[in-house]
Parts: sequence; C-alpha cells; structure tokens
Amino acid sequence: MKRIFVFIAVTCLSFGAQAQVLGFGSAPQGTIGYNMSSAIAKVMAESANIQSRVQPYSGSSAVLPLLNSGELDLAVANVLEIQEAVDGTGPYTGRKQSNLRVLGVIFPLYSSMFVRKDSPIKSIADLKGKRVPYGFSAQVTLQRIVEAILATGGVTGKDISPVLVPNVIRGADDFIDGKIDAGFFALGAGKVTEVDKTVGGIRYLPVPDDAKSLEAMKKIMPYSYVTLVNPSPAFVGLDGPTKLMGYDYLVVVGSHVKDQDVYRIAKAMFENKPKLVESLRAFGGFNPMNMHKAMPATFHAGALKFYQEKGIGAAK
Repeated sequence: MKRIFVFIAVTCLSFGAQAQVLGFGSAPQGTIGYNMSSAIAKVMAESANIQSRVQPYSGSSAVLPLLNSGELDLAVANVLEIQEAVDGTGPYTGRKQSNLRVLGVIFPLYSSMFVRKDSPIKSIADLKGKRVPYGFSAQVTLQRIVEAILATGGVTGKDISPVLVPNVIRGADDFIDGKIDAGFFALGAGKVTEVDKTVGGIRYLPVPDDAKSLEAMKKIMPYSYVTLVNPSPAFVGLDGPTKLMGYDYLVVVGSHVKDQDVYRIAKAMFENKPKLVESLRAFGGFNPMNMHKAMPATFHAGALKFYQEKGIGAAK
C-alpha cells in the first residue's frame, strides 16, 4: 500500500509540473506583438515542452504591471516600454516595474506613418495640419514613438490634428473609415495587410535621417535608429527601398519565472529560427546572435546562463 501511495503521489506531482501553463500577455489580435507571441509560444511548446497561453490585452500598459506582479509570466514589448517601466519614468512615473527581466532580443520593428497610396502626402513634414492617431491610452508608449517619427519632419503634437485612439487597432480602423489622414502601425503586422487591401493600397512615409532629424528623434526615443528597408513579401506599403524608424522588440519575463524555464525558452528560440519564421515571416529579421546585447533592463539569470554557455553578447 505504501508503494502504491508513493507511486500515486509522484505521478500526481509529475502531472502537476507538466500541466503548468505560463501566462503569455500580448497586444490585441491583429498586431505584430500578438503574432510574435503566438510564434514564440508555439516554439516553446514544440521545442522546450513548455506550455503557455497567449492572452491578448488592450496593450502593453495593461500587460507589464501584471508581469511585474507575477500574474503573468512573459510578454513581448519594445525597448522604450521596458526602459520606462523599469526606470519608473514616462507613463510609469511613481510606479517602477522592478520585477521585469529581459529574456532576449527578438528583432527590430520598423515603423513610420502610412497614407493611402494615392495620397498627396509625401513626407513626414507634410503631416502638419493633418489628422493623426494620438493618445494610445492602452499602449501609452506608442504616443512617444509617433512623436519621435513626427519630430524627424519638424512636426510636433501641436502641429497636427490629433485623433485620440486607445491602441493601434482602433487607429487602423479609423484610417479605414477615413477618420484620419495618416495611420501608424509597425511594418509586417496582419492588420496592416487588412488595411492595405481594404483601402486599395497604402504607402509608408520615409523617415529622414539627416543629423538634425536624427537628433530630434533620439531626444524622444534614445534607442531608435533609421534604417533602409527593402520591399519584401512579408511587408505591404513599401513601393521601393524606404527609410523607416527601427527599434528592438524583446521577450520579457517576470523575475518569479524559474531559471530553468527561462533557460529552455531562450535555447528553444536560439535554435529554432526556421520554425519562428514559419509562423511569422517577420522573424526573418531575427538574429539569434543578437538575443543578448546591452538593454536598459537586467537579463534574467536563466537567460544569462544560456548566453554565457554560448559565449554571445554582453549585456547589463
């Protein structure tokens, strides 16, 4: 009887460990953040035997505090969001999210404002007086990104006609409905493809990269840069090589997540780029050797162990 009891107890404990499901907070469906999360969750399950449930929220402003409190386990976010969250600045002033840790850098997102393909608007400077999505109450960091892009053309929030939206999905829908003149969304998102098809084509505006423009942009977003992006089947809205703003996206975990789980997730991502690309073509820009580099937040100990074994990167 004792042997049977021990067997049952061990079996139940093993089942409980296997049944653990990590909470993966993400942006709304249709965003590239949601698509990234789903691709990573699939690789976690198939290559690391770690199950997770992707839970979409209105935006990162709702996700990161839940990650910090331990109610969620991991998420994806851009570098500016993490910088502000861990430093307790910007929208996180007075509420520092000190339990956030970086698991790894994914790939840069490329952004600018987009217009209808036949729009007379040709440059960022042309947006003065135009209706532009603003506010982003559920994704508060995005207003900073929009402001940084506008700054490259010498445009401020006072120069536009702001249309308040809670997140990029609403902004895209308002663009479809003709309520705004220039939309904002990261290149390669599923929602952008929907917008492109619905309105008969869109065109991303080039981001100027002269010294004055770059200085204005970096004053708002220090970790941003301008890069030339070539047309690709993964992208809509580029009618030729176009300079866009780039900024890194990261996988972030709570400090409560076990070292061994974070190690296995980092390993699964590092070793399975083809599977990630299969789920989301934007992962073509993912360089596993760049998963560990200087970031404004501390890397999780489990991730550091893996990167140190691989001998890659140098990070805070």
